[in-house]
Amino acid sequence: MSEIPLSLYVHFPWCIQKCPYCDFNSHAIKGSIPEKNYLDALLADLNGDLPLISGRPISSLFFGGGTPSLISGAGMDYFLTQLDQKLTLIPDIEITLEANPGTVDSDHFAHYKKVGINRLSIGVQSFRDQQLKELGRIHSADEAIKAFSIARESGFENINLDLMFGLPGDDAEGSLFDLEQAIKLKPEHISWYQLTMEPNTLFYRQRPVLPGDDLIWQFQDAGQSLLKGSGYQQYEISAYACEGFNCQHNLNYWKFGDYLGIGAGAHSKISYYKPDIEIERFSKPRHPKQYLIESDLYIDRRNLSKDDLILEFMMNALRLNDGFLIEEFEMKTGLKFSELDQTMEVARKRKLIQPSMMDGQQPIRPTEKGLRFLNDLLEIFS
Repeated sequence: MSEIPLSLYVHFPWCIQKCPYCDFNSHAIKGSIPEKNYLDALLADLNGDLPLISGRPISSLFFGGGTPSLISGAGMDYFLTQLDQKLTLIPDIEITLEANPGTVDSDHFAHYKKVGINRLSIGVQSFRDQQLKELGRIHSADEAIKAFSIARESGFENINLDLMFGLPGDDAEGSLFDLEQAIKLKPEHISWYQLTMEPNTLFYRQRPVLPGDDLIWQFQDAGQSLLKGSGYQQYEISAYACEGFNCQHNLNYWKFGDYLGIGAGAHSKISYYKPDIEIERFSKPRHPKQYLIESDLYIDRRNLSKDDLILEFMMNALRLNDGFLIEEFEMKTGLKFSELDQTMEVARKRKLIQPSMMDGQQPIRPTEKGLRFLNDLLEIFS
């Protein structure tokens, strides 16, 4: 059995302020960030996890948050130098850092590039100041454009822009304006996704007025046509890229690869061969103060059941336009795909899965209806 790819995710839990729609593990800064202490806690966290990955090479590296761009260039240099001594990184590895336009500093970006970060993901969300204000963002539209320019001037040739649609007070003209502004900047990748009301967020408790479902579908249909016509190919529900610039880290998630997560609240998924495959999930303490004391503590550590494996694989793989091959399912779950024959037939009859040859050579892919109503499709596997 070939080895499943392994990615590394590093979480930075601080932001200037908490956005009302955000359900990620992020905390508004109170005072200064304990940068050196946190970086050392990350390295201690990694040291404790090294026996779990048995020297496996790292295929992608992603700094997420929170706002990783709050970390100084010197701090990132220190961390990556230590990391390089502990892990084997594949040649030309994709190393992504998420950045908030409101925290961009040209010296930071130049330093990040110098120490090996080769991909930036800039959280723009909108190019309209009123929408940015309602989303609780700390930057303006002009600052977003400036952040992109600084990234280019710093030498970054692989940049993603994060954008949302279906915002408070949104209409088709506004949604397309945001996309048009992004396309003018010529990023290599655009993540364009619908604003959703997630539990444990301010927006969930105090819901803003959002466009209805029919309008949302109009926004999405028009936006996808604009992106396609501008050279951005959709390869996942909310991911669009120029040729050769698909996000390798996120693809590993969607293809049900393994990932090791370090940092406050970071999650991991690791496969073991004993000799049959066993897949374990665990996470780390969520609050930064607890994490700094107990970075070696495992939270919710468990092996995935058969039902877990089926649902989690489908939740990821069916987001992809290309779908998945039967051999990929069997290799990454240790299950026989034939066990899903009846379930797959239900999905095909409801026109949520494209008809395919069950010889293992044709990919299993969602239909256009299946992508639009992905939750309905996934309910079949739950």
